[in-house]
Amino acid sequence: MALAGGTDSFLHHPYYQGQVEQTPPHRPGDLAGPGFPAPPDRLAGHQEDDVDLEALVNDMDASLESLCAASETAPLLHNGQHSRGPTPGARVLQPQAAPRQRVQRSQPVRILAVRRLQEEDPHLRTSSLPAIPNPFPELCGPGSPPALTPGSLPPGPAAAKQDVKVFSEDGTSKVVEILADMTARDLCQLLVYRSHCVDDNSWTLVEHHPHLGLERCLEDHELVVQVESTMASESKFLFRKNYAKYEFFKNPMNFFPEQMVTWCQQSNGSHTQLLQNFLNSSSCPEIQGFLHVKELGRKSWKKLYVCLRRSGLYCSTKGASKEPRHLQLLAELEGSSIFSLIAGRKQYGAPTDYGFCIKPNRVRTEAKELRLLCAEDEQSRTCWVTACRLLKYGMLLYQNYRIPQQRKAMLSSFSTPVRSVSENSLVAMDFSGQTGRVIENPAEAQSAALEEGHAWRKRSTRMNILGSQSPLHPSALSTVIHRTQHWFHGRISREESHRIIKQQGLVDGLFLLRDSQSNPKAFVLTLCHHQKIKNFQILPCEDDGQTFFSLDDGNTKFSDLIQLVDFYQLNKGVLPCRLKHHCIRVAL
Repeated sequence: MALAGGTDSFLHHPYYQGQVEQTPPHRPGDLAGPGFPAPPDRLAGHQEDDVDLEALVNDMDASLESLCAASETAPLLHNGQHSRGPTPGARVLQPQAAPRQRVQRSQPVRILAVRRLQEEDPHLRTSSLPAIPNPFPELCGPGSPPALTPGSLPPGPAAAKQDVKVFSEDGTSKVVEILADMTARDLCQLLVYRSHCVDDNSWTLVEHHPHLGLERCLEDHELVVQVESTMASESKFLFRKNYAKYEFFKNPMNFFPEQMVTWCQQSNGSHTQLLQNFLNSSSCPEIQGFLHVKELGRKSWKKLYVCLRRSGLYCSTKGASKEPRHLQLLAELEGSSIFSLIAGRKQYGAPTDYGFCIKPNRVRTEAKELRLLCAEDEQSRTCWVTACRLLKYGMLLYQNYRIPQQRKAMLSSFSTPVRSVSENSLVAMDFSGQTGRVIENPAEAQSAALEEGHAWRKRSTRMNILGSQSPLHPSALSTVIHRTQHWFHGRISREESHRIIKQQGLVDGLFLLRDSQSNPKAFVLTLCHHQKIKNFQILPCEDDGQTFFSLDDGNTKFSDLIQLVDFYQLNKGVLPCRLKHHCIRVAL
């Protein structure tokens, strides 16, 4: 039995769909048409059913009443559609006015599947729930599929890209396409990957202005495209190493002498307290001392007492007085960048070689608006430049320093363990007996090393007598093999080697090797220690007809320069410190 305008829940339920096909045919007298009352016995026997049906009909949506009215006037055919006109042979039933007719029943019809019924006549699509307005009619309309099509949404704005040209130390260059939000750290990692270099977090991007004689290392968080927008057409980016970029966080006590730093609060002078005073925005550290200051628009330089604060750089108009009435603003850190002078003496007539500059970002080619300053030595200049960076960026600079370390700590658990090469990780061993033992006595360890060295040379001499090639033989390979190493820079001058050391950071243990200009058969080791550059000559020496290289007049001999460098990376020997970082030039 089906109600005229009944709910979809009856049609969708599998039980009722199965029961419709299995329902036996009824006699015409058993069913009541529109306007015909049911027999008394059936009404009496189904009184409870009438009450439930009445409640169900009364709860139907008002939108179904029109459908019910249509079904009363137009009876359904055997295919489930409304009749559009009088059907031949069909008896038209005229509804009679029945007092208080409570339930109306339809004629027996064969109910088709719901999907087919809706396809044949979309006007018969009913719902058992109240009509809910569709918030997206354009997506689920009659002519549109309910799913999103590839072209249904408007295209989003494409990420802006820009070509950046980066130069290396040897003059080669590479054009890289970058996004507008790429930082200097991201670009350096991209160049390291494409150049097949070792990423030791010391690579940096340098902003170079040859017409102004200025350069600086970009901070890791700076946007490359934004920095390039403030550069002139003659300016360019350089890709080089800088081991001293975050050296302050490793050894802060070596940067600021006590006479140059004044704190607004009591400081115990410890490593942690020094970092907190600079990184804490509420503290007021001051860097003070004498600097040579170039007057704006003039060629003259004056030695003034200068004070650096968070608000800017000030000079005293009366000796070393720091009273507010005697302080005059020289430059502001906000909206400016700190550069180093490349050739301050030649281009600006600087009194020393340790010059730096505070350049406003709006200045591109005008040198008259640059605030040029000079320190007495390299340590003082490093102190002033580092203090300017710390006061300007603060905690952001410390985060740049910590990000690579945190990333390395996360990846360390997934990487294979690597043996440490520190000088404390190697011990002397004695394997003369059945089992090896560690030699605790330093004198015994040194004696064992000398005996092993003599035994090795005797074996090599015996092999030469027998006609075999010895690794200590002065062959062509041992004399040129060092030229394949990154730390060897060939025939460069002393001044050029010092310039490379300064560019890549004055940190302890930074070194390079080059050919000697005074002795064609010798080499020179250029080493940085305590921000000073020193040169050590490597001389060839002969022993038993074999050629060796030595730094200490033949006391310690090596067959080639690679063995010499490997040795002094583990032992400082006659050097002031061990070899830690080598200067490198990469061709892009």
